[in-house]
Amino acid sequence: MSNIRLFFKESLSLNLTDKLNKSQSHYINKVMRIKENEVFSLFNNTGEWEAKVLDISKSIVEFNITKQLRQKEKTKELWLAFSPIKSNYFNFMIQKATELGVTKFFPIIFDRTVVRKINKERVEKIITEASEQSNRISVPSIEDPQNLKSFLNNDMDLIFTDLNSKNKKLYLKKLTNNPTCIIIGPEGDFSEVEREKILTFKGVQPIKINENILRSETAVISAISIINYCLDL
Repeated sequence: MSNIRLFFKESLSLNLTDKLNKSQSHYINKVMRIKENEVFSLFNNTGEWEAKVLDISKSIVEFNITKQLRQKEKTKELWLAFSPIKSNYFNFMIQKATELGVTKFFPIIFDRTVVRKINKERVEKIITEASEQSNRISVPSIEDPQNLKSFLNNDMDLIFTDLNSKNKKLYLKKLTNNPTCIIIGPEGDFSEVEREKILTFKGVQPIKINENILRSETAVISAISIINYCLDL
């Protein structure tokens, strides 16, 4: 069985015959050198499936689904709310957060946010590639950039990474069946007004994840790792 995994956004089912798009066909045929009758895997929210190459015509790969390898995942919803940052660090942050199990991304434009636009199509490509590489079945989604007020309308358990907090413990009994969301501030930190709004949110837990001031991408990786350990994800 090949270890090549590709996300396939259309429906997948046993005995399905379909074709990969041009980009995926090029990857399978020209980069990975997969030939007719060889297999690879496709996945989406229906699970993961073994696909057999039937034909390669005009650089397009036709395949047939031969069996299901894994069922749809039942995962805890883990969200990440963050301030967009400079491109290279931003791409790294999205990639690692995907590998660590985030299920939805919320770009927030805070008072001190410097980068105020994102290339959503590019981010979705990074998320998909990270999901393929990290053996995930579910591919995280990303919301459009929004302000803090709009974001706080969501039903969630909010983990507030606050450098000013003295609390270093996550109280699991306070968590509900709602998604757990980690909120990370911009490079200039939260404003006092923003901090007050977050602290008055129902279901918020402020927590200090490190004594040092962390870069945004470092704070994201650290916070997700801590929450994963606490929630046994």
